[in-house]
Amino acid sequence: MKLSVIIPIYNEFKTLEEILKRIKNQTHLDKEIILIDDFSTDGSRELIKNKLKSKVQKIILNEKNYGKGYSVRQGIEIAEGDIILIQDADLEYSPTDYDKLVNPILNNDADIVYGSRFIGSDEKRVLFFGIH
Repeated sequence: MKLSVIIPIYNEFKTLEEILKRIKNQTHLDKEIILIDDFSTDGSRELIKNKLKSKVQKIILNEKNYGKGYSVRQGIEIAEGDIILIQDADLEYSPTDYDKLVNPILNNDADIVYGSRFIGSDEKRVLFFGIH
């Protein structure tokens, strides 16, 4: 099972290296990392081109700011993984939760899994839906 981690980026210079480090620390998962820079103006774009390009599998650099939804769709189009996960670059969501998100799919308990930082305790932060 390969996991495609799509990271839409807009002005995340301060957190981008750290989120990549945290994703890389999830060594038990086979994953590809896809960065989509949505025309950042804070140095994120240069950081990607000059320092991070060798640490990820795919990069898209938008020629203007199209918005997060557009960037996510671009990532989905080139993803090669069996499961696609959207990871914001701002450190709000932790890569240590990937197993909670992926396991319901792997166990055939769900086709879609949503995580939320707004509801309940850790046990309630993952919502999964079976569409079999």
